[in-house]
Amino acid sequence: MTYLPMRVTEEVAQAIRDGTPVVALESNVIAHGFDYPANVDAAKAVERAVREGGAVPATIAIVDGAVVVGVDEATIERLAIEENVPKVSSRDIGYILATGGNGATTVASSLVFAELAGIRHFASAGLGGVHRGATRTMDISSDLIQLTRSRVIAVCAGVKNILDVGLTLEFLETQCVPVISFRSDDFPAFYCRTSGHRSPLRVDEPRLLAAMAQSHWAAGSPTGLVVTVPPTIEDALDIDLAEKAVLEALSDAETAGVTGKSVTRYLMRAVDRLTGGRSAEANQAVLVSTARTAAAIAVEGR
Repeated sequence: MTYLPMRVTEEVAQAIRDGTPVVALESNVIAHGFDYPANVDAAKAVERAVREGGAVPATIAIVDGAVVVGVDEATIERLAIEENVPKVSSRDIGYILATGGNGATTVASSLVFAELAGIRHFASAGLGGVHRGATRTMDISSDLIQLTRSRVIAVCAGVKNILDVGLTLEFLETQCVPVISFRSDDFPAFYCRTSGHRSPLRVDEPRLLAAMAQSHWAAGSPTGLVVTVPPTIEDALDIDLAEKAVLEALSDAETAGVTGKSVTRYLMRAVDRLTGGRSAEANQAVLVSTARTAAAIAVEGR
């Protein structure tokens, strides 16, 4: 039987043993989300939000061919400044581990490792989803597929409006993944308070969210749950402004021949440029707010 090289740091391992709330965090935002040193500042702010909420943060990454659950500050710095750290989704895990490489975990791979470590709560700014034009390209994020396989609560600000939000919600419904908006009637679009779509469910109390997850899994469901948190009014972008920027960015990407895994990063950087940096500021704000909410649910789910 092959051994999975995974190291859970002592603080996180002790918290799991003691029943202390733990919130898993991805590392892709460090390697690919922002430029240095904003990426380090964002990672620290997210971990700080989890701690202030009463939980232990567990940022996940692959370091020298081993999964690390709960990376230290030196590793965060390393991921932030090293060039060409690969973005590792679920399908890439075997290759990166077998070749002894480094990797920044996405939502999908973070869900895999969180569940293996015994962590039920995860926070991220936004999920991947069904891309616009997916009826032609079949471009569907592995984040959605992994949510059908990992029993973890994924707290996020919805999906980026560069995606097809309606089809994303349809996919999650078809795969029996509960989608709940926290203290909002609308499904948010990352840095917009609404995507133009109503949320399937609204819940206002972390205690009820925790109870829903426990009942969902007790009934035998193998899926995770998606809990969305909209950005604050102060941090949010106007939906019309965001959509205009996205349409322009999509046109630019097609002209430039950008495809596959490169599309999301290209579009996010283009939207940031077209909104004068406001989308990046909103991105950092939702990273903190989703982490804070995930901590609150984890505390209630002890």
